[in-house]
Amino acid sequence: MDIREKYIEAGKIAAESLRYGAQLIKIDASLLDVTEKVEQKILDLGGEFAFPPQISLNETAAHYCAEPDDTILFKKGDLAKLDVGVMIDGYIGDNATTVNLGDYDKLVEASREALNNALKIIGPGVYVGDIGKAIQETITKKGFSPVRNLSGHGLAQYVYHDKPSIPNIETGDKTQLKKGQVIAIEPFASTGSGTIYETNQANIFSLRQKKPVRNVITRQILTEIMKYKNMPFTTRWLSKNLGIAKVNFALREMIHQDMLNLYPPLPDSGRGFISQAEHTVIIDDEPIVTTRI
Repeated sequence: MDIREKYIEAGKIAAESLRYGAQLIKIDASLLDVTEKVEQKILDLGGEFAFPPQISLNETAAHYCAEPDDTILFKKGDLAKLDVGVMIDGYIGDNATTVNLGDYDKLVEASREALNNALKIIGPGVYVGDIGKAIQETITKKGFSPVRNLSGHGLAQYVYHDKPSIPNIETGDKTQLKKGQVIAIEPFASTGSGTIYETNQANIFSLRQKKPVRNVITRQILTEIMKYKNMPFTTRWLSKNLGIAKVNFALREMIHQDMLNLYPPLPDSGRGFISQAEHTVIIDDEPIVTTRI
Protein backbone atom coordinates (compact mmCIF):
# COMPACT_ATOMS: atom_id res chain seq x y z
CA MET A 1 0.00 0.00 0.00
CA ASP A 2 1.58 3.31 -1.07
CA ILE A 3 1.16 6.63 0.75
CA ARG A 4 -1.86 7.74 -1.26
CA GLU A 5 -3.56 4.40 -0.69
CA LYS A 6 -2.93 4.72 3.06
CA TYR A 7 -4.56 8.16 3.09
CA ILE A 8 -7.51 6.78 1.15
CA GLU A 9 -7.89 3.78 3.46
CA ALA A 10 -7.66 5.99 6.56
CA GLY A 11 -10.32 8.26 5.10
CA LYS A 12 -12.59 5.34 4.29
CA ILE A 13 -12.40 3.98 7.84
CA ALA A 14 -12.89 7.46 9.30
CA ALA A 15 -15.98 8.02 7.16
CA GLU A 16 -17.50 4.64 7.99
CA SER A 17 -16.84 5.17 11.71
CA LEU A 18 -18.30 8.69 11.55
CA ARG A 19 -21.47 7.50 9.85
CA TYR A 20 -21.80 4.65 12.37
CA GLY A 21 -21.37 7.00 15.32
CA ALA A 22 -23.78 9.60 13.97
CA GLN A 23 -26.52 6.97 13.78
CA LEU A 24 -25.98 6.17 17.48
CA ILE A 25 -26.47 9.76 18.65
CA LYS A 26 -30.10 9.75 19.77
CA ILE A 27 -32.11 11.20 22.62
CA ASP A 28 -31.28 9.41 25.91
CA ALA A 29 -28.21 7.66 24.44
CA SER A 30 -25.02 7.90 26.49
CA LEU A 31 -22.24 10.12 25.15
CA LEU A 32 -19.65 7.82 26.72
CA ASP A 33 -21.25 4.71 25.22
CA VAL A 34 -21.39 6.22 21.74
CA THR A 35 -17.77 7.36 21.99
CA GLU A 36 -16.54 3.93 23.03
CA LYS A 37 -18.53 2.23 20.26
CA VAL A 38 -16.96 4.56 17.70
CA GLU A 39 -13.51 3.77 19.09
CA GLN A 40 -14.19 0.05 18.81
CA LYS A 41 -15.49 0.46 15.25
CA ILE A 42 -12.24 2.17 14.23
CA LEU A 43 -10.21 -0.68 15.68
CA ASP A 44 -12.46 -3.34 14.16
CA LEU A 45 -11.99 -1.78 10.72
CA GLY A 46 -8.21 -1.89 11.08
CA GLY A 47 -7.54 1.76 11.87
CA GLU A 48 -5.55 3.55 14.55
CA PHE A 49 -6.65 6.67 16.40
CA ALA A 50 -5.37 9.96 14.95
CA PHE A 51 -6.97 11.57 17.99
CA PRO A 52 -9.68 10.60 20.49
CA PRO A 53 -13.19 10.72 18.98
CA GLN A 54 -14.96 13.80 20.30
CA ILE A 55 -18.64 14.70 20.68
CA SER A 56 -19.05 18.41 21.40
CA LEU A 57 -22.50 19.69 22.27
CA ASN A 58 -24.39 22.89 21.52
CA GLU A 59 -22.20 25.98 22.05
CA THR A 60 -18.99 23.91 22.25
CA ALA A 61 -17.33 23.73 18.83
CA ALA A 62 -14.77 21.03 19.52
CA HIS A 63 -12.53 19.09 21.92
CA TYR A 64 -15.12 17.61 24.28
CA CYS A 65 -14.07 14.02 24.91
CA ALA A 66 -15.94 11.62 27.18
CA GLU A 67 -14.61 11.39 30.73
CA PRO A 68 -14.02 7.96 32.31
CA ASP A 69 -17.17 8.40 34.41
CA ASP A 70 -19.09 10.54 31.92
CA THR A 71 -22.82 10.69 32.68
CA ILE A 72 -24.03 12.91 29.81
CA LEU A 73 -27.11 11.66 27.98
CA PHE A 74 -28.18 13.27 24.71
CA LYS A 75 -31.41 15.22 25.11
CA LYS A 76 -33.96 16.81 22.85
CA GLY A 77 -32.62 20.13 21.60
CA ASP A 78 -28.96 19.08 21.53
CA LEU A 79 -26.67 19.83 18.61
CA ALA A 80 -23.86 17.26 18.58
CA LYS A 81 -20.62 17.57 16.63
CA LEU A 82 -18.91 14.19 16.11
CA ASP A 83 -15.25 14.45 15.06
CA VAL A 84 -13.36 11.30 14.07
CA GLY A 85 -9.74 10.88 12.99
CA VAL A 86 -8.15 7.65 11.81
CA MET A 87 -4.59 6.67 10.86
CA ILE A 88 -3.08 4.01 8.67
CA ASP A 89 0.68 3.92 9.33
CA GLY A 90 0.40 7.52 10.52
CA TYR A 91 -1.46 8.82 7.45
CA ILE A 92 -4.68 10.50 8.52
CA GLY A 93 -8.32 10.72 7.55
CA ASP A 94 -10.11 13.44 9.51
CA ASN A 95 -13.85 14.11 9.27
CA ALA A 96 -16.76 15.50 11.25
CA THR A 97 -20.50 15.88 11.08
CA THR A 98 -23.28 17.50 13.11
CA VAL A 99 -26.26 15.55 14.45
CA ASN A 100 -29.36 17.67 15.00
CA LEU A 101 -31.54 16.63 17.94
CA GLY A 102 -33.37 19.96 17.94
CA ASP A 103 -34.56 22.52 15.42
CA TYR A 104 -31.28 23.51 13.79
CA ASP A 105 -31.70 22.35 10.20
CA LYS A 106 -30.57 25.66 8.69
CA LEU A 107 -27.52 25.88 10.95
CA VAL A 108 -26.44 22.34 10.07
CA GLU A 109 -27.04 23.07 6.40
CA ALA A 110 -24.84 26.18 6.60
CA SER A 111 -21.66 24.32 7.57
CA ARG A 112 -22.35 21.42 5.19
CA GLU A 113 -23.02 23.74 2.25
CA ALA A 114 -19.93 25.78 3.10
CA LEU A 115 -17.85 22.61 3.00
CA ASN A 116 -19.36 21.54 -0.32
CA ASN A 117 -18.76 24.97 -1.84
CA ALA A 118 -15.14 24.90 -0.69
CA LEU A 119 -14.67 21.46 -2.23
CA LYS A 120 -15.97 22.77 -5.56
CA ILE A 121 -13.11 25.24 -5.95
CA ILE A 122 -10.09 23.41 -4.54
CA GLY A 123 -7.20 22.23 -6.67
CA PRO A 124 -3.53 22.96 -7.32
CA GLY A 125 -2.83 26.69 -7.33
CA VAL A 126 -5.96 27.72 -5.44
CA TYR A 127 -5.37 30.37 -2.75
CA VAL A 128 -6.31 29.26 0.75
CA GLY A 129 -7.82 32.71 1.29
CA ASP A 130 -10.28 32.01 -1.52
CA ILE A 131 -11.38 28.85 0.28
CA GLY A 132 -12.06 30.95 3.37
CA LYS A 133 -13.99 33.43 1.25
CA ALA A 134 -16.24 30.68 -0.14
CA ILE A 135 -16.89 29.36 3.38
CA GLN A 136 -17.60 32.79 4.85
CA GLU A 137 -19.93 33.84 2.04
CA THR A 138 -21.92 30.62 2.28
CA ILE A 139 -22.39 30.79 6.04
CA THR A 140 -23.20 34.49 6.21
CA LYS A 141 -25.76 34.18 3.40
CA LYS A 142 -27.51 31.61 5.59
CA GLY A 143 -27.69 34.20 8.38
CA PHE A 144 -24.96 32.75 10.62
CA SER A 145 -21.38 33.56 11.59
CA PRO A 146 -18.37 31.51 10.51
CA VAL A 147 -16.13 30.71 13.46
CA ARG A 148 -13.22 33.03 12.79
CA ASN A 149 -10.59 31.52 15.06
CA LEU A 150 -10.94 27.91 14.02
CA SER A 151 -9.58 26.62 10.75
CA GLY A 152 -8.92 23.62 8.60
CA HIS A 153 -5.36 22.39 8.27
CA GLY A 154 -2.85 20.30 6.44
CA LEU A 155 -2.20 16.67 7.33
CA ALA A 156 1.01 14.67 7.21
CA GLN A 157 2.34 11.40 8.59
CA TYR A 158 1.81 11.52 12.37
CA VAL A 159 1.07 15.26 12.05
CA TYR A 160 -2.57 16.11 12.71
CA HIS A 161 -2.28 19.92 12.30
CA ASP A 162 0.18 20.73 9.54
CA LYS A 163 0.55 23.67 7.16
CA PRO A 164 -1.28 25.22 5.44
CA SER A 165 -4.01 26.62 7.65
CA ILE A 166 -7.35 26.63 5.81
CA PRO A 167 -9.33 29.64 7.07
CA ASN A 168 -13.09 29.80 7.54
CA ILE A 169 -13.18 33.48 6.63
CA GLU A 170 -11.76 35.62 3.84
CA THR A 171 -8.18 36.45 4.85
CA GLY A 172 -6.54 37.41 1.58
CA ASP A 173 -3.97 34.65 2.19
CA LYS A 174 -2.21 33.95 -1.13
CA THR A 175 -0.74 30.63 -0.03
CA GLN A 176 -1.44 28.24 -2.91
CA LEU A 177 -2.47 24.61 -2.63
CA LYS A 178 0.02 22.20 -4.16
CA LYS A 179 -0.51 18.88 -5.88
CA GLY A 180 -0.01 16.04 -3.43
CA GLN A 181 -0.91 18.03 -0.30
CA VAL A 182 -3.50 16.56 2.03
CA ILE A 183 -5.81 18.99 3.81
CA ALA A 184 -8.81 18.92 6.11
CA ILE A 185 -11.48 21.53 5.39
CA GLU A 186 -13.79 22.12 8.38
CA PRO A 187 -16.27 24.99 8.40
CA PHE A 188 -18.00 25.91 11.65
CA ALA A 189 -21.21 27.98 11.61
CA SER A 190 -22.44 29.78 14.74
CA THR A 191 -25.64 31.45 15.88
CA GLY A 192 -23.50 33.52 18.25
CA SER A 193 -20.30 35.53 18.12
CA GLY A 194 -18.35 33.33 15.72
CA THR A 195 -15.35 33.30 18.05
CA ILE A 196 -14.38 30.55 20.46
CA TYR A 197 -12.25 30.52 23.60
CA GLU A 198 -10.38 27.83 25.54
CA THR A 199 -11.82 26.57 28.80
CA ASN A 200 -9.45 25.47 31.55
CA GLN A 201 -10.42 21.79 31.84
CA ALA A 202 -8.66 19.70 29.19
CA ASN A 203 -8.76 15.91 29.05
CA ILE A 204 -7.12 15.66 25.63
CA PHE A 205 -3.34 16.00 25.48
CA SER A 206 -0.33 15.26 23.33
CA LEU A 207 3.32 14.94 24.27
CA ARG A 208 5.19 18.19 23.54
CA GLN A 209 8.61 17.16 24.82
CA LYS A 210 9.99 14.28 26.82
CA LYS A 211 11.84 15.19 30.01
CA PRO A 212 13.34 13.14 32.84
CA VAL A 213 10.80 12.46 35.60
CA ARG A 214 11.63 11.06 39.02
CA ASN A 215 8.29 9.87 40.30
CA VAL A 216 7.66 6.20 39.53
CA ILE A 217 3.96 6.80 38.78
CA THR A 218 4.74 9.60 36.35
CA ARG A 219 7.39 7.45 34.64
CA GLN A 220 4.84 4.68 34.26
CA ILE A 221 2.26 7.02 32.72
CA LEU A 222 4.88 8.60 30.45
CA THR A 223 5.80 5.15 29.14
CA GLU A 224 2.16 4.64 28.15
CA ILE A 225 1.93 8.11 26.57
CA MET A 226 5.00 7.39 24.41
CA LYS A 227 3.00 4.63 22.69
CA TYR A 228 0.79 7.29 21.09
CA LYS A 229 3.73 8.60 18.99
CA ASN A 230 3.09 12.27 19.87
CA MET A 231 -0.53 12.01 18.71
CA PRO A 232 -3.39 13.20 20.95
CA PHE A 233 -4.72 10.94 23.71
CA THR A 234 -7.29 11.25 26.47
CA THR A 235 -7.28 10.52 30.18
CA ARG A 236 -9.92 7.82 29.74
CA TRP A 237 -7.58 5.71 27.63
CA LEU A 238 -4.84 5.82 30.25
CA SER A 239 -7.16 5.30 33.22
CA LYS A 240 -8.56 1.97 31.93
CA ASN A 241 -5.44 0.11 33.05
CA LEU A 242 -3.71 2.57 35.36
CA GLY A 243 -6.53 4.20 37.34
CA ILE A 244 -7.72 7.79 37.16
CA ALA A 245 -5.96 8.92 40.37
CA LYS A 246 -2.53 7.88 39.10
CA VAL A 247 -3.22 9.34 35.68
CA ASN A 248 -4.32 12.71 37.04
CA PHE A 249 -1.30 12.87 39.35
CA ALA A 250 1.12 12.16 36.51
CA LEU A 251 -0.56 14.54 34.09
CA ARG A 252 -0.43 17.37 36.63
CA GLU A 253 3.31 16.82 37.06
CA MET A 254 3.90 16.72 33.30
CA ILE A 255 1.82 19.87 32.76
CA HIS A 256 3.88 21.60 35.45
CA GLN A 257 7.05 20.60 33.58
CA ASP A 258 5.62 21.88 30.26
CA MET A 259 5.74 18.41 28.71
CA LEU A 260 2.21 18.35 27.29
CA ASN A 261 0.06 20.19 24.79
CA LEU A 262 -3.48 20.71 26.11
CA TYR A 263 -6.67 20.72 24.02
CA PRO A 264 -9.51 22.04 26.19
CA PRO A 265 -13.15 22.34 25.03
CA LEU A 266 -13.82 25.35 22.79
CA PRO A 267 -17.18 27.10 23.38
CA ASP A 268 -18.57 30.09 21.48
CA SER A 269 -17.84 33.31 23.36
CA GLY A 270 -21.44 34.45 22.79
CA ARG A 271 -22.83 31.05 23.77
CA GLY A 272 -24.25 30.58 20.29
CA PHE A 273 -24.85 27.06 19.01
CA ILE A 274 -22.30 25.76 16.52
CA SER A 275 -22.46 23.27 13.64
CA GLN A 276 -19.47 21.64 11.92
CA ALA A 277 -18.74 19.69 8.75
CA GLU A 278 -15.37 18.30 7.68
CA HIS A 279 -13.70 16.26 4.94
CA THR A 280 -10.12 15.28 4.13
CA VAL A 281 -8.91 15.93 0.59
CA ILE A 282 -5.86 14.93 -1.44
CA ILE A 283 -5.02 17.87 -3.72
CA ASP A 284 -4.72 16.81 -7.35
CA ASP A 285 -5.97 17.88 -10.76
CA GLU A 286 -9.06 15.90 -9.74
CA PRO A 287 -9.04 16.23 -5.92
CA ILE A 288 -9.80 13.07 -3.94
CA VAL A 289 -12.14 13.43 -0.96
CA THR A 290 -10.91 10.47 1.09
CA THR A 291 -13.69 10.68 3.68
CA ARG A 292 -16.58 10.53 1.23
CA ILE A 293 -17.98 7.00 0.95
